[in-house]
Amino acid sequence: MSQPISSRAALILVDVQPDFMPGGALACHEGDAIVPGIDQLLKRHLFRHAVATQDWHPAGHVSFASTHPGREPFERIPLYGHAQTLWPTHCVQDTAGAALHPGIDWSGVDTVIRKGDDPRVDSYSGFRENHGPDGQRPSTGLADWLREHDVDEVYVCGLARDVCVLWTAQDAVELGFRTHVLWDLTRPVSPDADADLATRVRYDQLGVNVIDSNALG
Repeated sequence: MSQPISSRAALILVDVQPDFMPGGALACHEGDAIVPGIDQLLKRHLFRHAVATQDWHPAGHVSFASTHPGREPFERIPLYGHAQTLWPTHCVQDTAGAALHPGIDWSGVDTVIRKGDDPRVDSYSGFRENHGPDGQRPSTGLADWLREHDVDEVYVCGLARDVCVLWTAQDAVELGFRTHVLWDLTRPVSPDADADLATRVRYDQLGVNVIDSNALG
């Protein structure tokens, strides 16, 4: 049975960028496999609104291992009272790896929310940056944009299902949006089945409705 889409629902496409694809600087497992499905979903025009998020880091960003002498990618350090994973240098502003993936026709997207452009603060969620030096999580403006367009329900997909998609869905729930994740149009950072199960359990705990895109109608 197909799931009807409310006129007050929006599609959120999280960080569908070449640097998160195989061969990219911070490749997600099979990340490129979601590109055709997302392109087809946009062409179906099921949603009144669609938004893309874009990781958009300046060179020397605090989340890059290369910014911290002697540190390696995927190490964790304390930062502003929270654990910070250090990543390979990725999605640097105005590089090909930071572009929205060229295999998708983005003309059906209403707006692009760039995140992670403060050199001092990492950013996973499409709604809020990570904790900054003042202890706060600055807004990206996405929630305000959705509310201005009478959106009260979101469908989230993109990369990675266990990091930026998860944080986006978590914030969406906290901010009062009915939240769905399109599981087949997400991929994890690594092909760890146990981690993937834990991610699925976390979505269930949040009250997020996990479905496949072929259930939309």
